[in-house]
This record gives sequence, structure tokens and C-alpha cells, in this order.
Amino acid sequence: MTKLLVTGGSGIVGRFVVEELSKKGYDVTIASRTPPDKSLFLKPPDHIAMTLDPKTRFQAIVNGFDQLVHAGFSHEPGLYRGGEGDNPSGFWRHNFLATLLLFQAAAHCGVKRAVFLSSRAAYGKQRRGARLFEQTECRPDTHYGAIKHACERHLSQLASGTGLCVASLRVTGVYGATAAGGTHKWSTLFSDYLEGKPVEPRCGTEVHGRDVASAIRLMLEAKDKQVRAGVFNVSDLLIDRHDLLKLVQAQTGSANTLPKPADRRGYNIMDTTKIAALGWKPGGEPLLRAEVSRLIEQAD
Repeated sequence: MTKLLVTGGSGIVGRFVVEELSKKGYDVTIASRTPPDKSLFLKPPDHIAMTLDPKTRFQAIVNGFDQLVHAGFSHEPGLYRGGEGDNPSGFWRHNFLATLLLFQAAAHCGVKRAVFLSSRAAYGKQRRGARLFEQTECRPDTHYGAIKHACERHLSQLASGTGLCVASLRVTGVYGATAAGGTHKWSTLFSDYLEGKPVEPRCGTEVHGRDVASAIRLMLEAKDKQVRAGVFNVSDLLIDRHDLLKLVQAQTGSANTLPKPADRRGYNIMDTTKIAALGWKPGGEPLLRAEVSRLIEQAD
């Protein structure tokens, strides 16, 4: 059985990774500051205490594992962009330097395959309406995006010079709740609409957490030459709040006014041809409709 270490395994994305890969037969251990709430998982995984700090003895943590998924990130509560708060130097130290030391320790300890969870924020501001490909020049305009992009580049160099095969996934916004339920990213949006509060028009790209987990599994199981030092976009749908809340309206019978459709013409869509060529296929509209229905039922 493959021994897999997932940093940040109790986070928004990490929970999906732990649940889905555990179901697929991986022996999953979470590395995080504190043990996860047992209610987050159907079967609570093992836990190792770890802090994203350059002073952490990462070799002692990664030793004995076959694979690594780095989904951990140190930030101000609830914030990624802007997550540095009033301490940008500490933000870089904990998320850039500590990440490099973690992966160096993994390479030293004989870990063969690793996945770094990057972000679409690495692209930064782009030409209005331009499609985003992995080779598009990145222009990060936040500390968050700049750190993710810097980690990608340095991990690519590490993978080229060691036996550790690393892939970076640029993930867009992630929706959905784990099997254990709980709150989700649209909890406030749904409740505001159902309470009749005004909702501002907005759209954005999204991907279900289960599909992120399947993309990570693909990176862990593909041939080295297919993923080594590679960067892959992970995105599914451009979702307009108007259309999303229309699904909520149909599910609940609400007569409240929907927000106007947003202007989608200038939005930058992430191209996913590269990862699709390896067999990745997200759930699309059917999964979105099923998930909205499930989230509404859980809230009742």
C-alpha cells in the first residue's frame, strides 16, 4: 500500500484529497499544526504534527513516506490573497522557504512522487478575455500568487536535479463539501439569497474538490515523463451567480429576485487541454447541479 503524506489535509482542498485517495487504497497521513476534527472524515486518518516553518525538522516528518501532496498554506484566517496580513516577510518565510525545505527533505528521504498545490493566482493580471495556458507568462499581483509561482519554478529545478518527480497544479476556485458535510464556500451566498438580501452580480471559474483530488491522483499515478516538473491547469466551469442561484431557486421554490447575469466577456478562462490529455475529466454541469442539490438538502 502506498504511504502518502498530505500537508494541510484538513483544509478546504486537503479534505477532498484525504477522503478520495483513502477510498482508492492509499495509506494517508495528515501533516498539520493540530490534529483534524474527527467529524471531517468518514475514517479519521493518522496525523503528524507539522508547522510550516523553516525551523521544522522536515526530514523526520517525511521519512518513510512514498509520496507527498503539499496542500498546506500558512495565512491569515479566511484569506489567501491578502493572507500575509501585516507580515509579508513572515508570509514568504513560512510558505516559500518552508515549502522548498519540505521538498528538499522529501527528495533526501527517497520520496519518489510529489504534488504541489499551486493556484490560478500565479497568472495574476492578464489581458482582458485572454485564455490562460500553462505557458502563458505569469504576472502575479499578490504575495499569494507570487509565492505560488516562485515555488513552481524552484520545485521544477529540484525535480530536474533529483530523483523526486514533482508536478504543480494551478487550481482555480474549489467548491463542494466533503462527505462529512459542514459549511461550504457558498453557504453565505445561498443564505443571503434565500433571506432576500441583495446579491451582487459576479462570475468566476470553479472546480469541484473531488475533481481536484482526481487530478492529484493522476499526478501520483502517471508515468514520470508525463508529469515531471510539469505545471497543469485545473479548472472546470465558469459559474455565474445568476445561474448558480437559479439552481438554488429551483431546488427551494424561492421567489426571491436573482442577481443580474455578470459580464463574462472579459474573464480569463484556464485552458485544461494539457491535463485532459492525461485522462482527467471533471464533473461539469451535472456535478454542479448534483452538488447544489446536496448542499441545499444538508442545510435543511
